[in-house]
Amino acid sequence: MVRSDLIDRIAEENPGLSQSEVEKIVETFFGAIVTQLNAGGRVELRGFGAFSVRSYEARAGRNPRTGETVSVVAKNRPYFKPGKQMLARLNGGN
Repeated sequence: MVRSDLIDRIAEENPGLSQSEVEKIVETFFGAIVTQLNAGGRVELRGFGAFSVRSYEARAGRNPRTGETVSVVAKNRPYFKPGKQMLARLNGGN
C-alpha cells in the first residue's frame, strides 16, 4: 500500500470527507510523526507500534565492488518497533 492507496481507502470509508480533506489529514498525521522524530522525540501508537530515532556513529566502510575503504558519515535513522497487538494479529491472533 502506498500513500495514495491509504488516502483512497480512508475516503471510501468516510464518505462525508472530501478527497482533499483526507489528503490533508494524512499529510498532517505523517508530518506530525516526522516533526516529533526530528525533535528527538518518540511517537507511540498503542496497539500499532512506536517510532523512534537511532543514531549511528561515523565509521569506515568498504566499497564492495572495489574493496576500497570509504568513510561513512554519522547519521540518524528512523526505527519502528511493532506493538504486541500488531505482532499478534500478524502471527494469526485477533
